[in-house]
Amino acid sequence: MLGKNGLISSQTQYLLSALLSDKKFTKNYVSENQKRLKKRHEMLVGGLKQIGIRCLESNAGLFCWVDMRHLLSSNTFDGEMELWKKIVYEVGLNISAGSSCHCTEPGWFRACFANMSEDTLNIAIQRLKAFVDSRVNNKDDIQNQQQCSNKKKSFSKWVFRLSFNERQRER
Repeated sequence: MLGKNGLISSQTQYLLSALLSDKKFTKNYVSENQKRLKKRHEMLVGGLKQIGIRCLESNAGLFCWVDMRHLLSSNTFDGEMELWKKIVYEVGLNISAGSSCHCTEPGWFRACFANMSEDTLNIAIQRLKAFVDSRVNNKDDIQNQQQCSNKKKSFSKWVFRLSFNERQRER
């Protein structure tokens, strides 16, 4: 942010001018950069797809719009912020909540893939997978507990009805 108000040094300007005026370097640089971005994009989208997270289709860019609506605790921007905090603090990934980019629907996140190595991207996907798996398993545990509780309640009602009917017959 401080660089916005300052000038680029003369040495840096000279170096960039020399690099960009070298046609062969520029052509190779752009070509190699496109290959690397495409590969990382495919890695991110493919990795997220394997763990049940969709992305908006795109053909260029430095980031993806990631659909995590199914992971929200509530379909609100508060739910989005809650999920964002968990991903940042528990998972250790710095992604942008869609609301910070003026997205009008909660649950969309902006994930930049251009600023990391392939190894780092693989680690990020592994961490996100562990997080998603823990949330899914936690939801399954809650559902199982609810089902078990419901079974206990209906068993209790059955025992109560049975004992109540027995008492009625004894009278």
